[in-house]
Amino acid sequence: MRQCIGCGEKKSKREMIRILRTAEDGIVLDATGRKNGRGAYLCGKTDCLKKAVKTKGLERSLKTVIPAEVYESLEKEIEKLAEK
Repeated sequence: MRQCIGCGEKKSKREMIRILRTAEDGIVLDATGRKNGRGAYLCGKTDCLKKAVKTKGLERSLKTVIPAEVYESLEKEIEKLAEK
């Protein structure tokens, strides 16, 4: 079970979207859930991402400062995944 950093709801790993901080300090969406790095999980709803931004939950989980443009790109990627 993994906990969403936005809403706090617990779900199985396969139901969640993993956001990853890579060794090069890049923030990426890990669709496979198998890449190396520090990860945090979201439900896959844009509302949860907005809550995580507001409470700085993503920054706390990944232990790094995240620029606004990274949040924008994550939001676009999550919207694409929600359409599928």
